[in-house]
Amino acid sequence: MKRVLKFLGYSLGVIVLCVAAAALYFQIKGIPSFEPGLPADLADLHVSRDSAQVAEGARIAAMLCKKCHTDPSTGKLTGTIMGDLPPMFGQVVTYNITQDSVHGIGAWTDGELYYLLRTGKHRDGSWSPPFMPKFERLADEDVHAIIAWLRSDDPALAPDPKEYPPNDYNLFCTILSNTLFSPPPMPEKAILPPDPQDPIALGRYLANDMLGCYHCHSGDLLKVDNVPEKSFLFYGGGAEMKNEAGEVVRTANLTPDPETGIGRMTEQQFIDAVRFGKNPRGGTLTYPMLPYPSLSDEEARAIFTYLKTVPPIHHPVDRYKSAGLNQ
Repeated sequence: MKRVLKFLGYSLGVIVLCVAAAALYFQIKGIPSFEPGLPADLADLHVSRDSAQVAEGARIAAMLCKKCHTDPSTGKLTGTIMGDLPPMFGQVVTYNITQDSVHGIGAWTDGELYYLLRTGKHRDGSWSPPFMPKFERLADEDVHAIIAWLRSDDPALAPDPKEYPPNDYNLFCTILSNTLFSPPPMPEKAILPPDPQDPIALGRYLANDMLGCYHCHSGDLLKVDNVPEKSFLFYGGGAEMKNEAGEVVRTANLTPDPETGIGRMTEQQFIDAVRFGKNPRGGTLTYPMLPYPSLSDEEARAIFTYLKTVPPIHHPVDRYKSAGLNQ
């Protein structure tokens, strides 16, 4: 018996030592970085700055970029501390994306911006960790529109040298960035927008490829897959987010289940909820769910039409229990 206990003790000691060594390795290594450089076909990319493309880029950026990169005290896109991010990532500060040539993106080429939006890789070889979306399935014309807007005379993008302290990623975030998450590959061919006359295709594109709704509305932020439908509890909700007070809020079930999802919600209720933040039960939706007024009625309707095709999941979500809320 003593020999068995001694063996177990040695085994446990070896396991603890291996875990400590792995933790030290990842702590020293930090967030992965890569060789600087662009694919050859991006070196000479020059995006049109025509007014229509800039306007569309501004519309898309209002839904994808401004929430995280706007300093609430100035309205400038100099970045901000992400207080609503789950604590598993440590303290995270978003980047300055103004046209400042030192602290922002003023010195970046169009190709470098395109590469960043697709893969998360920066011009110096550094990489944006998991919480920065990578738009690997966004249509080329929509990526180009964002770049055109980033080059525009939008006052929020005017050069500004403001810089927050460096990110303080914790060990867990570092491990995730070296194991579960990695830069997506560049598209092998041009990505075309969906047929606007096909509401299911349009809704799928908007919900999955542009807005990434399934990231939050699946069951676990750590079990989101690059193939959306492979994500854990795809649109079944339950992922833990934080409200403005730092309290836990679990995301809603958006599958067409009639009891626990949106199966009994009307099309107009869904449009009002998504575009204007109206809660079908009265009042407004709770942060971190924000309204998307930049979406058209047609686009919101298409998302609703698509979600109705998602396999229903009977998944009751106790959304606000730990936050002390009652909505």
